[in-house]
This record gives sequence, structure tokens and C-alpha cells, in this order.
Amino acid sequence: MQPRNMSMSGVVDLAAVKAAGEAKQKAEQARAQAAREGGTPPVGAQRLVFDVDEAGFEPEVLQRSAEVPVVIDFWADWCEPCKQLGPMLERLAAEYAGRFVLAKIDVEANQMLFQQFGVQSIPAVFAVVAGQALPLFQGAAPEAQVREVLDQLIAVAEQRFGIVGAPVDPAAAADAQAAPREAPPSPHDSALGRAHEALDAGDLGGAVQAYKNVLADDPGNDEAKLGLAQAELLRRVQDMDPQQVRKAAAENPADVAAQISAADLDLVGGHVEDAFGRLLDAVKRTAGEDRDAARVRLLELFEVIGADDPRVTAARTALSRALF
Repeated sequence: MQPRNMSMSGVVDLAAVKAAGEAKQKAEQARAQAAREGGTPPVGAQRLVFDVDEAGFEPEVLQRSAEVPVVIDFWADWCEPCKQLGPMLERLAAEYAGRFVLAKIDVEANQMLFQQFGVQSIPAVFAVVAGQALPLFQGAAPEAQVREVLDQLIAVAEQRFGIVGAPVDPAAAADAQAAPREAPPSPHDSALGRAHEALDAGDLGGAVQAYKNVLADDPGNDEAKLGLAQAELLRRVQDMDPQQVRKAAAENPADVAAQISAADLDLVGGHVEDAFGRLLDAVKRTAGEDRDAARVRLLELFEVIGADDPRVTAARTALSRALF
């Protein structure tokens, strides 16, 4: 598909961000501070290409969009056109050297963002400037047309919002992005320790609350997400009658609530593929609230197993195909 001409029509206002005038002032202050310090902002703050999930969307995209246009690449591993467009966008981000940054969003792992932006198919490219989302184009496009759209975006960002981005040395930025950084001690280590102890002791309610307390202060804490998913799963099944649950699911294949309960039992029993397959079938057979309930529970079970597990990868692909 050929890219649409980027314009300010159809802008989606993201209410979580401050107004454009404030964003402009903030950007000017950042540039003035950089000038006083004798150069550009630190390279670490100017990563040119980065992955974004739902938890990191506000700080990585919305807040950063007050200082530099953020281009968003919606992609998936199974999408062949994505494999053509993605590397091109990454190369252009390095070439443009800070005039925009590129946020990559895996639609399989971030369904809420996919839906929030109203994406119809992938690859899909949007931009966020001063907290406002601009649709750019869908589908793999020739590089010349992609460059034209990016140039239009940069012009709009500067003329209407006063946002120009800060030039960086792309080689230095690439080195900084590739270099591993030692994670500092987390201020939530002690709270996580208490949550783990509660989970090990069978205090599921206490564990759930402890993990939620950590996530309230640190929404991107993967260890707390995993612990919470495990604790909530165990709490859901602790009072179930397995025989009755499985009987209800077998007798009522169209009952989504019954299939969800049976999937929980499947997972606790170590039958991971059965749990995923049961919920995928429910997604395929249903619509509306029932379909969404099955999808949400499937995503929750993904959290329990972990994103790196090949069974999760395969199920995410199947889910994306079922939905889109």
C-alpha cells in the first residue's frame, strides 16, 4: 500500500500528555539546557531506535514526544512486509540522527496499544508529536516515499509545535544502545522479597497485594508482573472443584467462562498447550465481550509462562491470526 500524505487531519489526542504549547516550552528549555552544558543532550537519552510495551509507552513515547517526533512502527514476527519496512526505518532513524526517534511495538505482545491506535493491518506507521498521534502510512512502501513522509512529519513538528529534536552522533548512539548496562539495585527488592515469601507460604491474597504495591510504583517491573500473574492464577483455582469445572467445560463448549476456568486448571496442571489451545478456540468461536474475556485471560496466562517460552511465541502468533 502506498503511504498516505501525512497531515494534521485525523489527529488522535492522547489526553495523558500536556498541551502542545507546554510541550514546545519544555523542548525549548531542554535545548537551552543542552546549549549551556556545551553540547547535545546525553547520548543515553537519545536512543534512536527502541522497543516499547504498554507499561513503557507513556515515558518512552508520550513524554519524549515533547522533545522529538516519535515514529511508531507496529510490527509482528510473522509479518513479512514488516521485515522489509522495519530495517529501513531503523536505518533512516540513524541517518536522520536525532530529528526523529523510532519506537517499535510488537502487536502480539501489546494488543491494547494496537487497538488504541485503531490499526487495521500491519506494518502500520504512526507518529506522536507533543502527545498527539498522527497516522503516517500502512504497508511496506518505497524508501523515497517513506523519506517524503518523514520530512513532512519533521516539518509539521517544527512549524506547529516547535519541536525539532536534538542532533546526535548516530555511531555513538548505536554504541550506547548496544553496550550492556549493569542494572542498579532496585528500590523494590525488599518488597519483592516479601511478596515472594508470601507466595511461597501460600498467602495468595498477601502475595497479590504485595506484587500490586510494587507495580503501583514500578509498572514495568517484570519480576513483579510474573509473580502477580502466578499468584492470581493460584488464587483463582484454589477453591475450584476440578471435576466439576472440567465437566462444565466439556458439556458447554460455547460457555466462555467455563473454558476460562478449565484453562486455568490446565495451566496449573502443567498442560500449557491445552490451556492455550482452549482459549484460542474460544477466541475463534466468539465475538464481543466473550471474545475479549478469552483474549485477556490468554494474555494473563502468557505472563505466567513468560514471553521467552516458545509455546507462548507460537500461541501469540495464533492469537494475532485469529484476531486480525
